Parts: sequence; C-alpha cells; structure tokens
Amino acid sequence: MKFTDNAPIAGTRRTADGYLVADVRTARTGIQLYAGHEVGKPEMQVVKVYRPEDQVFDKASLGSYAHKPVTNDHPAEAVTPDNWKAVSVGQIGDEIARDGEFVRIPLIVMDAAAIKAIDDGKRELSAGYTCDLAWEAGTTPEGEKYDAIQKDIRINHVAIVQRGRAGSEARIGDGAGKWGVSPVNTQIADERIPKMDLRKILVDGLTVETTDQGAQAITKLQKDLESSAAKFADAEKAHQVALAAKDAELAKKDAEIDALKGRILSDAELDKRVQARADLVAKASVLAKDVKTEGLSDAAIRKAVVVAKLGDAAIADKSEAYIDARFDMLVEDASKGGGADPFRIAVQQGLSQVSDASASATAHKAMVSDLESAWQTKGAK
Repeated sequence: MKFTDNAPIAGTRRTADGYLVADVRTARTGIQLYAGHEVGKPEMQVVKVYRPEDQVFDKASLGSYAHKPVTNDHPAEAVTPDNWKAVSVGQIGDEIARDGEFVRIPLIVMDAAAIKAIDDGKRELSAGYTCDLAWEAGTTPEGEKYDAIQKDIRINHVAIVQRGRAGSEARIGDGAGKWGVSPVNTQIADERIPKMDLRKILVDGLTVETTDQGAQAITKLQKDLESSAAKFADAEKAHQVALAAKDAELAKKDAEIDALKGRILSDAELDKRVQARADLVAKASVLAKDVKTEGLSDAAIRKAVVVAKLGDAAIADKSEAYIDARFDMLVEDASKGGGADPFRIAVQQGLSQVSDASASATAHKAMVSDLESAWQTKGAK
C-alpha cells in the first residue's frame, strides 16, 4: 500500500551552480491517523497506524532512501526509469541517518521551477513510500493504542508539497491521480473524515453524545434492561407467593403433628384407659350379656346396653350425655341390695377368672352328685 509522510524543508542553501541543497528530517516513528476508507476500513472513521522504530529505522528501509528522486508534488504513479525524466526535480543523497524519531536525509533540488516554488513558500517535504499494513491491534511502549502496523517500509521518492495541504490532497482510488495515503493533519479540518451528526441522550442520569445508531442501540439496551427488571420483579413476586404457600402448608403440618403428639398417651394413662375399658366391658356383659362389645367405642357400648335394657324409645333423640347417664343408673340399680348376690358383686367388682383348679373341680363333683340323687326323697338319702 502507498503512503506519504510530511516534514518541513529547513536549513536550505545554494550551491555555486544555483542548485538548492538541504539536510532535512522526513518520515518519523509513532502513531499516525488515517481516514478509514482510505486504508480499506470504511467502517472505521479513523485508523491509528503505528510506525515502530524497528521498521522505520530498519537497515533495508533506511537504505531505500539513497539516490531516490525528489519530485515537485507527488506523481500519479511510482517513479520508475520510464517516468523519472518527466517527474524528477532532484535527488536524495546516500548519508541517511536517524535523528531522534525522524529519518534525516540530504537532498538536492536541481529544477529551477521547483527551487522557485520552495522560495515562494512551498516548503513541506512528503515521503512517498510503500509498506505492508498489518492489521494487528496493540499498544505502543508509550501506552498509545493502535489498529495496524506498517512493516517493510520502502521509499520510492520524496515530494515537495504545499505546507499543510498534502494531507488533504492525497487520495486512493478517487481519481485524484495523487500518490498514496497521507496521514491526517490534526491542525487542519480534514475533509477526508466525514462529519458525523451527534445527538444527546440521557443514560442513567448522565447526558451522552452519540450518533443516531449509537442512540438507537442505547435505547434498545435501556428497554431490554427495563424488560429484564420487570421480569425479575414478577419472578420475585411469584417466588414470595410460593414461599408463603409453602410456609402455610408447613404450618398446617406442624399443627397436625402437634395434635397427634397430644393424642399420645403415657404408660400410666394407657393403663388407666385399659382398666376403664375392661370395667366397662365387664359391666356391659353383666347388664346385657347378648351385647357384642368387640369393635365398639365406649359410647357405643353404653348405648347398646341401654337399648338392650330399656328399648330404642328410651334413647330416641337423646344426647350422648343422656345415654351415659342412663347407663350409669342401670349400673347403680344393679349394684343395689345386700347379701352375696353374684350379679351385684360382678357389677361392683367386675368379672374375674377363677384361677383355683381344685375349687372348680370340687364344685363340678358336687353338681354331679346332686343330679344322681335327685330322684330320691329327702328321707331316703
């Protein structure tokens, strides 16, 4: 790719023959700015191109200056033997040296018209060169960021150009017929970089200037952010509702557990319940022996006994408390009276199992004897 680089012509002198000679500084190191559309990046407004020392002061690059032609303005094409006579107005010497961040070259201008132009104020020197432009973004040792690097710099010619105008006159591919791409002159409003209309937009309370496209992108991001915030709020609300429902469910389960714990009987209470149940079954068996108590609740047993003794009419439309009272009255009536009434004893003390086998056998023997002698009269026994 073709490039130019500008520097003023200073320290000139005339030879005895009238030629103009000068020892001048030309191309330099560092970062130079180029219009993006001129270096193959139309999507970029400005491209920062880095010219590192190892490329600018490379031996082959410095050697390419020696004996190259000096031209009055940049030619439309590279200087070659075919057009040298038509475009050359002088020549570069061979004592090329580094001067700080610049390259210092000796030159001689031998064309009268070019010498007059320099005397009239055309005093800027612009190197016309080719190089490889490597799109390798990075940061210089001084901390400046760049987009690309110039490599393999080779000088074709050095042109005498108007002060401060070479940057805006050079073009690539626009039919201007000028040599290469020149860096942007930051001291001049360069028409090569298109002006961009900026608009102000409020971002999180701050006013920001941006392009229409930037404003559209920011507006979209703001709407997306608002939508995300709304979705998050809805999700948080649903989460809280779910937590409340779960807490209510847990509270209900805890209440059920507490209720079940309240129903658990201690050993003493269980013994008391068993004894009370046994007493109730015993009393029911004495009062109404045909009543089946198995599988019935205490209240059902009392009701069955009362019905068996007094009939259904006695408890029709009566409360459980009434039925319990009638049962207690039946028990009390059965327990009244003196003597050794076995029924009363059973009601009062409950049924008990005889554990003495000999007593049972004696009673059985007496019963058999009574049956065998029952036909005899009392006097015949």
